[in-house]
Amino acid sequence: MQKNLKTGYVYSDELLKYRFNDNHPFNQMRLKLTTELLQMMNLLNDEQIIQPRIANEDELALIHKYDYIQAIKHASHGILSTSEAQKYGLNTDDTFQFRHMHRHSARIIGGALNLADEIMNENIQNGCHLGGGLHHSLPGRANGFCIYNDVAITAKYLASKYQQRVMVIDTDAHHGDGTQWSLYTDNTIMCYSIHETGKFLFPGSGHYTERGEDLGYGYTVNLPLEPYTEHDNYLKVFEESVTSVIQACKPDILLSVHGVDIHYLDPLTHMSCSLETLYEIPYIINKLAQLYTKGKVLMFGGGGYNIWQVVPRAWSHIFLALMNEPIQEGPLPEQWITKWGNYSPVKLPKHWTEDYRDYVTIPRTQAISEKNNERANRIIHWYTN
Repeated sequence: MQKNLKTGYVYSDELLKYRFNDNHPFNQMRLKLTTELLQMMNLLNDEQIIQPRIANEDELALIHKYDYIQAIKHASHGILSTSEAQKYGLNTDDTFQFRHMHRHSARIIGGALNLADEIMNENIQNGCHLGGGLHHSLPGRANGFCIYNDVAITAKYLASKYQQRVMVIDTDAHHGDGTQWSLYTDNTIMCYSIHETGKFLFPGSGHYTERGEDLGYGYTVNLPLEPYTEHDNYLKVFEESVTSVIQACKPDILLSVHGVDIHYLDPLTHMSCSLETLYEIPYIINKLAQLYTKGKVLMFGGGGYNIWQVVPRAWSHIFLALMNEPIQEGPLPEQWITKWGNYSPVKLPKHWTEDYRDYVTIPRTQAISEKNNERANRIIHWYTN
């Protein structure tokens, strides 16, 4: 990375207002926990912070339908009818209306677009938007905790405004269905998703036969993994397959989604990866960016529902990878543990390294790995022949 270019970090306390209710699993407090951890390490400074703005309707409409945007505005003020709420996906148990939801959702989009502009104007080399990664939102429907799809909008924004060939790399445990279906016929944006198979997990899509349509055929890549996939096999199939796709796609910039719900302690998924896995992923992607996109990469947050023991340590390494700082070892800052230990319902970790608390040994490791290897090899063969 060039010495004169720094890494951007999107943050404002306003981002914490994207909140369904106090008991909802999607809790942006994890963003504040991560930000303060980096600040207390003296690695994140004020000049690196990029303030998010409210995205305008034209920007939202790069992906979302006009009537849907108006519905979200109405829901913001509590004037959306029951039938309209049902039509637009705002009456489910996991995604529902909350006060000022348009403003708070559009701010997440604006943060991503501000970061994209800073990278394209060469004010910074790369950056992360950990409060984003809302990859389930569909063009005309809220879905899976997501109102507006910042990943798809940013990809389309970069392709249309800056004529960039964009590649999205999504490592969240849940398939990025909203991003995929929004861009399914697009041949300027490659969408690669590695995720737990939809046979047992929301949203049920992401089969390896989903490859795009019309001009976009071949621009969608899915690598569904077996439940209980572990560290070694995950990193093997990920690095081998994503490298083959990048080499074929030749993107100008990478967008990556870093849901950390592949961790074995995540309450909503069935994977058996560890902090070591989550630490390695952004370093792999940043290395690929340095090799293939002149270092241009924008990393999003995403899922991750163990917000105390897993997310802050894992997400910190997204920023550290972009800064070319080493993977951390040793104790966490005592100041951070003392402050947040008073709020945490569980005992906070004291060290960066994984203690494998409650880890269960997986008896079918070989069979799981063989299935994953077979699917990865299909992708590698497809894009290297």
